[in-house]
Amino acid sequence: MKKYGLLLVAMLLGSTLSFGQKFACVDTEFILANMPEYKQAQKELDDLSLQWQNEVEEKFKAIDKSYKAFQAEAVLLPDDLKTKKENEIIAAEKEAKNLQKQRFGNEGDLAKKRSELIKPIQDKVYNAIEKIAKEKNYAVVFDKADGGTILFVDSKTDINDLVLGELGYKTTKK
Repeated sequence: MKKYGLLLVAMLLGSTLSFGQKFACVDTEFILANMPEYKQAQKELDDLSLQWQNEVEEKFKAIDKSYKAFQAEAVLLPDDLKTKKENEIIAAEKEAKNLQKQRFGNEGDLAKKRSELIKPIQDKVYNAIEKIAKEKNYAVVFDKADGGTILFVDSKTDINDLVLGELGYKTTKK
């Protein structure tokens, strides 16, 4: 009986302490959208992506043109020359696919550039959130960006403006 009493006291004490914890939320998309350096980094990424996409498309257009020309003259070519041209087209297509993977793959040039440009900005935001959370004694800070599972947020717990202020930016209200 004594064990159950001790367990009950421990459970009540634990639940009482958990109610004393403070929570807050941020919207990292909103914060990033209010940071000029993030907008600049995103523009640079978009420009690079467009440039590289055009480069890849040009390669595939050239391959398509070569293939159509080959189809038109294939009837007249001897087998050894036909095989040689087919192999050239296959090699060019493989090269274009490799370029596409190099530029846009999971560990490609665009992903590396995104990490290079965006990660320092995200780290800066995280550090500001962490500083505010420690100063204001928040136990947990939720991010409501990207369709998080938070269904309701009291505006009193929203610290977006504090984070932007910590980063040295004025807020543009939602």
